[in-house]
Amino acid sequence: MASEPIIDPATLDPNNEALSKEQVLGLNRQRYEFEQLDKLIAFDAEEGMAVGFKHQSEEEFWIRGHIPGRPLMPGVLMIEMAAQVSSLIFHLKFDPEGEKFFGFAGVDKVKFRGSVEPGDDLVMVVKATRLRSRMASFEAQGFVGDKFVFEGEITGVVL
Repeated sequence: MASEPIIDPATLDPNNEALSKEQVLGLNRQRYEFEQLDKLIAFDAEEGMAVGFKHQSEEEFWIRGHIPGRPLMPGVLMIEMAAQVSSLIFHLKFDPEGEKFFGFAGVDKVKFRGSVEPGDDLVMVVKATRLRSRMASFEAQGFVGDKFVFEGEITGVVL
């Protein structure tokens, strides 16, 4: 797993929209509290890489209980966001109509390197390391601004 960023976060434009919220929802089936993507801000089919974006509003469901007085985004939601970006890479390569369900199958080598708080914009950079029509693996890195806050390896399969 890379300790160096997959891509320099300073080169990413959070205002860009490579895939809208509506397009994300057309491919990923998570809804309500588990919608962990506002949009993709970059996608490179040749590299098998996508960059997801989610603004952590003051209304996020986790704020009330994690942690009262010092709300921190739960790590499991960072993993979920990475899995959702991974799913989009799979769908855009193999299933652009979103007919298959590409599900989370595993996570490895996760490290939380910083916190994500209400008001932060979380950018999740995901790159395929193995991309097949039934199973895929990905390297994921999360950033708040230029601060490296998350890394891990995600595995997904068609269910």
